[in-house]
Amino acid sequence: MTKRLMRSNDRVIAGVCSGIAEYLEFDPVMVRIAYAFLTLCTCFSGVIFYIVCWIVMPEKNRLEQF
Repeated sequence: MTKRLMRSNDRVIAGVCSGIAEYLEFDPVMVRIAYAFLTLCTCFSGVIFYIVCWIVMPEKNRLEQF
């Protein structure tokens, strides 16, 4: 089975960071810390990235239903 980038059920806001962590096989806390650091260093442009990923990435539960 191929890996797919999906929002995770282990979520704080929308499951984007934990979905990326599952896809890359990293610890979700480390991905969240890296995201927060990069967002602060890029004048909060990471917020736009997060919102776009929230819209584009399918939710894990909905994809498993089909």
